[in-house]
Amino acid sequence: MNRVILLIGLLSLSQLAFAQNDKDSSYTVKDTLKIGGFLIIREPSINTPQEKVLKKVDQWGNTVISYKRSPKKKNKNISTNWWIVDLGFANYRDLTDYTQARAGSYLTFMRPGDPGVSEATTTLNTGRSSNVNLWIFMQRLNISNQVLNLKYGLGWEMYNFRYDSRISFRTSPQPMAFSDSIGFSKNKLFAQYITIPLMININTRPTTNRGLIMSAGISAGYLVASRNKQISSERGKQKYKGDLAMQPWRLAAIGEIGLGPVRLYGSYSLNRLQKEYTRMEQYPYTIGIRLSSW
Repeated sequence: MNRVILLIGLLSLSQLAFAQNDKDSSYTVKDTLKIGGFLIIREPSINTPQEKVLKKVDQWGNTVISYKRSPKKKNKNISTNWWIVDLGFANYRDLTDYTQARAGSYLTFMRPGDPGVSEATTTLNTGRSSNVNLWIFMQRLNISNQVLNLKYGLGWEMYNFRYDSRISFRTSPQPMAFSDSIGFSKNKLFAQYITIPLMININTRPTTNRGLIMSAGISAGYLVASRNKQISSERGKQKYKGDLAMQPWRLAAIGEIGLGPVRLYGSYSLNRLQKEYTRMEQYPYTIGIRLSSW
């Protein structure tokens, strides 16, 4: 009986000594391995290779190597993406009443028997009409948990409206559009805007680039260049520059959607392409691919 009591007492003292050693040391033993003078400690919650190695010497002279998981990198409240490119198709929704429009001064008859400008004359070659945008930057401002953001930027929008018809645009002696007397191998109306987009952005997986991304909003653009470029065997290559009776400001509804690295964008003009006195009602729209890192 005395031997049993003595054994229980020795076990109690040994447990007390181990507890005291743990309390005095600067680490808590979770999973340890001792090799010579090195004591290796591994935290039990580590399950990824992204770990931080810490070394120190304990009070008994052992070199302690511990592994701790590196903290996750937090997204910034404001992130910037430079030099974004859009490549897409352009077209417009034509709501023009051509009977009324031909009664005005903009659609002009240039010769006897001229059929004039009609809906068929202004129909675009959709396969060759393009939209190219170059955004200097876009920024994303965190609103809520990196999931809901405000997205804005600055850049240029460029439209190439291509025609298979003889329609021509001039600014002299007055702004006008008419059906020319010759045919063209290339007939393009070009418009360039400097634009500021503003969108609400939703990012379903803000810690990665693999989630679903959606944005919607508006953009405001100012016309900085426009011209009618034509190529024919009779006249060669010619460019007619000027505002060509286009609206100086452009307001559009815009949106984008992406999954992983693939992003699609689209826009629809809320105001007409030409000025009101032309009596033309054409509302450009675009769709294409956006080359962007987020």
